[in-house]
Amino acid sequence: MSDAVPEPDSESEEAEPGAHTDPGYEPAAPAPLDVPRVPTGNAEVDARLARLADADHLATDGHVEVYEDVHRGLRDALTALDARPGPPAPPPPSPYDRRS
Repeated sequence: MSDAVPEPDSESEEAEPGAHTDPGYEPAAPAPLDVPRVPTGNAEVDARLARLADADHLATDGHVEVYEDVHRGLRDALTALDARPGPPAPPPPSPYDRRS
């Protein structure tokens, strides 16, 4: 049994995993996904979802920045819902309210 690791050949060192080595290969240009976006009725959420359209014109490696920005904005909108004051809480029951 040998612990020797085979030496990679020079072509595989230069190419990235999953990269095409065909010199005539050109990746497809960015194209819209045409995913319908239905308005939610919340202007802040709708603006964040509209931002997803920016990814339609970017190469795949640019999508992450857009998705993270939209995710951060939606998370902030949800957090803001928790921070809004709601109706006042009812007063706690008094021991004197229970008279028989």
